[in-house]
Amino acid sequence: MKKLVILLIVFSLMIISCGKQDKTNKDVTEILFWQAMGGPLGDALSELVQKFNDTHPGIHVKSVNMGNYTALSQKLMASIQTGNQPDVAQAYEAWIANMLDGDVIVPIEDFIENDPKFGQNEMDDIFPVFIKSNTMKGKLVSFPFNKSVRVQYYNKDILFQNDMDPNKPPKTWDDFRTYCQKLTQDTDGDGKIDQYGTTVKISAWQFENLLLQAGGEIMNADNTKPLFHKKGGVEALNVFTNILNKDKTGYLSPGYEGQKDFTAQKVAFYEDSSVSMAFMLRTGINFNMGISAIPVKETKRNIISGTNVVIFKNEEEKAKEKAAWEFVKWFTDTEQTARWSELTYYMPVRKSAMQVDALKKRIASNPEIASVYEQLNYATYEPQISEWFETRKYLEEHVIERVVRGILGPQEALDKAAKEIKEKIAKREE
Repeated sequence: MKKLVILLIVFSLMIISCGKQDKTNKDVTEILFWQAMGGPLGDALSELVQKFNDTHPGIHVKSVNMGNYTALSQKLMASIQTGNQPDVAQAYEAWIANMLDGDVIVPIEDFIENDPKFGQNEMDDIFPVFIKSNTMKGKLVSFPFNKSVRVQYYNKDILFQNDMDPNKPPKTWDDFRTYCQKLTQDTDGDGKIDQYGTTVKISAWQFENLLLQAGGEIMNADNTKPLFHKKGGVEALNVFTNILNKDKTGYLSPGYEGQKDFTAQKVAFYEDSSVSMAFMLRTGINFNMGISAIPVKETKRNIISGTNVVIFKNEEEKAKEKAAWEFVKWFTDTEQTARWSELTYYMPVRKSAMQVDALKKRIASNPEIASVYEQLNYATYEPQISEWFETRKYLEEHVIERVVRGILGPQEALDKAAKEIKEKIAKREE
């Protein structure tokens, strides 16, 4: 009899416990976040997502890595077609333009208007370029997430060994060209160059920066007419050909080969994303490395890269939309955006992040890096049209690649690219 009573008590406790568990689960809003962060970037994101979940008991973010941006784009488009999209996701401006046309996302501005804890002070704290790049059709539709700028990495030891100030990297195109000429050397006297000034990766992003610095523009104000094939575009391509063909102070390095050669001390200068720093630190650097803003010509204008985040509509579960906004708002607040920048070398979303100890110490220990963050004050963004996303690839494969290999002249190649995007825009407007 006693055994029966004990069993009944245990059974009752199990029922009560299960009931409480079900209630707890119902009180937690789970949101699905699709992203494409790998390596040290993925580790940093996992740390922050875990911290959000630990400090927000009513919300659980399930972060799912899609591998890369191409896969993310394909899966997002497929999910939208079937109505099975995630709650929040990374997205480039060109994708967002299509999502906005398809009426599948909730404009971030709608959340801000109904959030008493997010006012004008918060908006003023965000770097203007991020507000502008996420504004479409006069409305803030998405929010900055992982944004980077191009930077100049350099080997301080090589500069010092050649009687150059290791704390004063080249700041202009002309200075950079002179440095590369001096630092391209046959160091062992065997008649072959074994130390180059730099290395070059075929990059539409680098072309865009060079174009703007030369005083050019990518498109006209309303993104209906290409302008990249004008004088500035030719000058940008000449930078590539001078390095590779005329001065021979650098060579082509696909993928991550240039990054590997730089860490192996085969080149003095290497230009790439600010985020490359996180990967190089992980693999190890056995020399004094500097990091600074990219050299400039007529202007300091530069293009930011990276994705934003969008929140998808969920008419059946509005709580998921609100929970997604809480996550986005938290992730981009001062403390978190500073931590994100500290771990990944992405740019912080807020100006106030520059006053957080970790970033202040980073600049204090390497003063030249301040110029990297200062690039945000001169930054702009790529055209917010899907046709530009396609044209970038065309520029790399059919313009830069063919020009540096001597297959096409700069003007001819750029004119062909301009014709391509004109036809794509005309087709969309039919």
